[in-house]
Amino acid sequence: MVLWSTGFVGAKYGTRDTGPLTFLAIRFTLAAALLGAVALLIRAPRPTAAEARWVLVAGALMQALYLGGVFIAIDLGLPSGVGALISGLHPVVTSIAAQRVLGERLVRAQWFGVALGFVGVVAVVVDRILAHASGFTGAALIAAALGVLGISGGTLVQRRKCATTPLVWSTVLQFASGAVLMLIGAAIFERFHVGFTAATIGALAWAVVVLSIGAVMIMLRMLQRHVVAKVSSLFFLTPALSTIEGAILFDERLGALALVGLVVSLIGVALVTAR
Repeated sequence: MVLWSTGFVGAKYGTRDTGPLTFLAIRFTLAAALLGAVALLIRAPRPTAAEARWVLVAGALMQALYLGGVFIAIDLGLPSGVGALISGLHPVVTSIAAQRVLGERLVRAQWFGVALGFVGVVAVVVDRILAHASGFTGAALIAAALGVLGISGGTLVQRRKCATTPLVWSTVLQFASGAVLMLIGAAIFERFHVGFTAATIGALAWAVVVLSIGAVMIMLRMLQRHVVAKVSSLFFLTPALSTIEGAILFDERLGALALVGLVVSLIGVALVTAR
């Protein structure tokens, strides 16, 4: 989650001189090309046509809708920590949906952990409000909320339909799906507005290598081996981690309440992931 949380910081750097959809279009295209070359080199097993269709759906939700919503929200002024905390609400949505859609059950202690994680996220929200964080516009909040729906829906599709899909090519197809959608969006709404500044290039390098290939493949691997709620619960940590990173890099205020939220979220994750 440390790696994942840096994505919100990268979004703030990446959208300084480049449109959010354009940045993601470049990111997904580079990630798909790089990982696709690796897949060909190592002769990675390929998914069937039926598996590939569901992988493309998961990619549209987890990559395009989720990250698109996050990047647009941050581009509209939402602080990186606040964007992370709104996205951090998705474990609650995912855990409830997984019980109905996948039949995955949590014991009472794990549900208590989900509740604690939610409380921890709310603590960070309150901390940001007390700090008078800017960016709480309606459009930014709607974009962030759509991101939550994207990551929750994509996680369920990945677990239910793609759990046994070959990992490397599955990840390549997800990025390809996201790239196509972002290219269309960037062409319509941004006319491919891009400024290749040092901040943009650095954010792209980090996003492609560390996040898209490293963090995403780790997450997909975890979804193959663990129930959805356990994996999703780790996202409770991203708000506090991103708030800490935002405080260091962007001078976004870090209050005592945010630290309390981090501790509460850690306890919640420990309960959900406990055997």
